Amino acid sequence: MRIICNTQALTNVCLNVQRCVPAKAVMPHIEGILIKTTGESKIELSGFDLDLGITTSMNVRIERGGAVVLNAKTLCDILKHLPEENVVIDCDDKNVCTIKSGNVEYTIISMNPDEYPELPKITDEVPFTVSQSVLKDMVRQTIFAVSVDDSKAVHRGIKFEITAGQIKLVALDGYRLAIRNEFTDYSGNDISFVVPAKTLAEVIKLINDEDNFIKISIGRRHIIFNIGDYSLISRLLEGDFLDYRSAIPSAKSATVRVNTKKLIECIERASIIITEKTRSPIRFIFDEDIIKISAVTALGSSNDRIEASTDGKRTEIGFNNRFMLDALRSCETDEVLINLNGPLAPAIILPPDGENFLYLILPVRIKND
Repeated sequence: MRIICNTQALTNVCLNVQRCVPAKAVMPHIEGILIKTTGESKIELSGFDLDLGITTSMNVRIERGGAVVLNAKTLCDILKHLPEENVVIDCDDKNVCTIKSGNVEYTIISMNPDEYPELPKITDEVPFTVSQSVLKDMVRQTIFAVSVDDSKAVHRGIKFEITAGQIKLVALDGYRLAIRNEFTDYSGNDISFVVPAKTLAEVIKLINDEDNFIKISIGRRHIIFNIGDYSLISRLLEGDFLDYRSAIPSAKSATVRVNTKKLIECIERASIIITEKTRSPIRFIFDEDIIKISAVTALGSSNDRIEASTDGKRTEIGFNNRFMLDALRSCETDEVLINLNGPLAPAIILPPDGENFLYLILPVRIKND
């Protein structure tokens, strides 16, 4: 194989593909990027860690067709430091590959492309489309609640529930729950599946034109995201996702309406004295027209208050500061409603109007003064 292409364009593509390539693997080929010529003027590049794969193509000048597997880190490091606008990649049948740009020339050992694992294919797929901007927002506003250490692998992903006219994303980690809803043009049968958080993190990194749509194809075990020139394929997580609906309390003793930004700033001020070594819950007192927020740690104490409107019983309750901040920062409304049902029941954060999002946070028991 011998190709000539723009150095910067190839660098950008390889860096995107590299994100799906493990740094260390039992099989050396898994640490590489598969490059093969397709047609008269295109190359296809693939990366695959056996769970998540990516494929894309770009225009190049092909002087000799073929295929090669090059170590992803080595290739990307070389490309980032090449001096000239164009690069020549020339690989022979003895797995010797020359990369040349201007006066710089590297000779590296390549791997046999015939031994590169084949990316999965989907049969009996269920396709639908969603706006890039909508999916990006929905993932960003739920991914923080995905479990990172749950013994059930299915909770390390985000659950998609797609019904006629609606798409819902759900994430939970045993201490909090995040739900995000949006309208969609989908009109098929109801479907649900769980996508690994790692996959969705890569999906939103590839989104660069939020005005366009993503085509999503769901199979029995895998899902494909087509984003611009990239095709990302991932396995789905299997198992019984927690019945999150039963965890959402229906009763409430108080509803608080508060300015989102002011509440975030108040919690951030209290969080200054909370560190990894001085962990402590923040105490919230929701009263008739005020929220008192305080914290006491080995570093000292903090007391603050902001205006709010409370309809119902006075409630004194403790929360993990980071959990509250993660949820509130994901709310894109000027105000939020907080439903409470005593000091030991979860708090529910909702938009003032509609059902765009729901965040549930378990309280932390606080010591009485």
